[in-house]
Amino acid sequence: MDMNNTDLSAAISRLRDILREVNKAVIGKEQVTAKVLMAMIAGGHILIEDIPGVGKTTMALSFSKALGLDYNRVQFTPDVLPTDILGFSVYNQAEGKFEHKKGSAVCNLFLADEINRTSSKTQSALLEVMEEKRITIEGRSYDLPSPYIVMATQNPTGSVGTQMLPESQLDRFMIRIKMGYPSRAAEIDILKNKDQKGSDNVHEVSKPSDMELLQKIVANIYVDDRLYDYMIRLSDATRQHHMINLGLSPRGTISLCAMSKAHALMDGRSYVIPDDVGAVFGDIASHRMIIKSKAALSGLTGEKLSQEILESVPLPNIRG
Repeated sequence: MDMNNTDLSAAISRLRDILREVNKAVIGKEQVTAKVLMAMIAGGHILIEDIPGVGKTTMALSFSKALGLDYNRVQFTPDVLPTDILGFSVYNQAEGKFEHKKGSAVCNLFLADEINRTSSKTQSALLEVMEEKRITIEGRSYDLPSPYIVMATQNPTGSVGTQMLPESQLDRFMIRIKMGYPSRAAEIDILKNKDQKGSDNVHEVSKPSDMELLQKIVANIYVDDRLYDYMIRLSDATRQHHMINLGLSPRGTISLCAMSKAHALMDGRSYVIPDDVGAVFGDIASHRMIIKSKAALSGLTGEKLSQEILESVPLPNIRG
C-alpha cells in the first residue's frame, strides 16, 4: 500500500492513543509498553522474562482492552496439556459427527503465563500456532483470528520448577524484554491506586481491523539497501563471534527488519534510519544467541554481547 502524510499522521495518532491507555495501568514503564506495541504492529510475538509481580499480566490485559482484542490467559503448570492450548475433537452422538472444541490459544491475544514451568510437549504445541497462526488437530487445520499475538512470560532461568525454552521456540518470539522493578515514584503511584484494578481504567481506542492496518503500514516502511546490508552484517557478527555457539537465524534478521520499521513509525517516520536498528537490536538478538559456557562463567550475557556487536559493526553512511 502507498502511504501518504495523512496515513502516517493517523497511524502515529492511533499509536499514541493506545500507549496512553495502556500506560494508565502499567505505571512507569513507558519504554517497555512502547516496545511491546512495536512488536505487535510488526506482526511478532513477545517474550517477557521477569520475576512474578511486576505487572506482566496487567500489561497484557491492558493491551487487549485498548486494542479491542479477544484475550485468553493460561497459567502454565506441569499438568497443562497440549489439548488445553490447541483444543480437541469430540464425537457428537446426537449429530453423528466430530466437533472441534476450541483451546485457549484461539483468540487475538494469548497470554502464556510462566511458559517455562510446563512440559516440553506443551511448549512445542505453540510452535505451529506462533509461526503459521493456525492449529492442526487430527489432520485438520484451523486458522486463528487476525491479528494474532502471543505474549508469553517466563521466570528467570534457574527459578524453582522452570526449564529452558528450546531454541526453536525462542526464535519464534520477535523480542524478549524485561520489565524490572518500578522506580520509587512509580511504586508510590501504584500504592496510592492499590484499591483499583489498573486495567479497569483502560478504554478501548482501537479495533482488530486497526491493528491489521497498522501492520500493513509497518510492512511498507521504506528500508534503504544499505540498511538491509547493515542488518545482515549485524546478524553475521553474531554467527562469527568467538563467544557465541549459535547466532541469529534468518528469522532473527527478518524480525530485526520488522522491528526497525515499527520503531521508525513510532518515531514518526516512513523510512528506517540506523538508529532504529540500533534501538531494537538487543531486544531481537539477546534471547536468540546461545553463548558458550566460558562466556557465561565470565559474566557475559546476551544483552552485553548484543551491545558489543552493535558497537563493533560499522554504521552505514545514511542520514535521517
